[in-house]
Amino acid sequence: MSEEKKTTAEKRTEEAAEKRARGAGFTRRTFALGAVGACALVALGAGAKVVPSKTLLRPPGGQDEVALVGSCLHCEKCREVCPQNAIGPTHLEDGILNMRTPSMDFKAGWCDFCTHEDAGPQCVNVCPTQALVLPADAVLGNTETGEVGNVVLGVAEVNRDWCLAQRGMGCHECVDACAFDALELGYDHVPVVDVERCNGCGACENACISLTAGAIAPGATDRAIVVVPLS
Repeated sequence: MSEEKKTTAEKRTEEAAEKRARGAGFTRRTFALGAVGACALVALGAGAKVVPSKTLLRPPGGQDEVALVGSCLHCEKCREVCPQNAIGPTHLEDGILNMRTPSMDFKAGWCDFCTHEDAGPQCVNVCPTQALVLPADAVLGNTETGEVGNVVLGVAEVNRDWCLAQRGMGCHECVDACAFDALELGYDHVPVVDVERCNGCGACENACISLTAGAIAPGATDRAIVVVPLS
């Protein structure tokens, strides 16, 4: 698009993004991607109202939805650095304002809060704009000690109709995978979530075999246990 054809809003959006990108040490390529996305949001302003934003599962430090969406430059550095491959980009169906921002993909991996990293979550450390930033009083979950922490990504929910344990198949993969003792088998041997101990790490969802064990429940479209946003 030529400079003559750009609207004032588009120019201001590009200038602001470029200034922030320079301060973060961005490459020309990364800035160009961010600028294109910003201009698209301006051009599709009406569309953003048609396709509403929604609450998503965010990486550690991304629980302030307004701050994340307002600061994220879609650089995908957090996704690239995640040691568990648990971060993925969002898509158009998640809302235009959310598109290409980071969200948790527990089908691919799970969040161990970088327990084995001295510097804490790598996604937070690599974010150049503080779209991901931990609060001052943050206590991270520790998979070695079982400490739950106060950084909560979401909460696990069990769909009993799709659960293999509900069907008498003796499955307890999700319970075994939980490092925070947030899951136990109930009186009927179906997993029950302790919402006070669940920090939404996604290990249970990642471990669930309800769609891959050759015994898919009728109508099942997802795993029998999934992590959902708090709101």
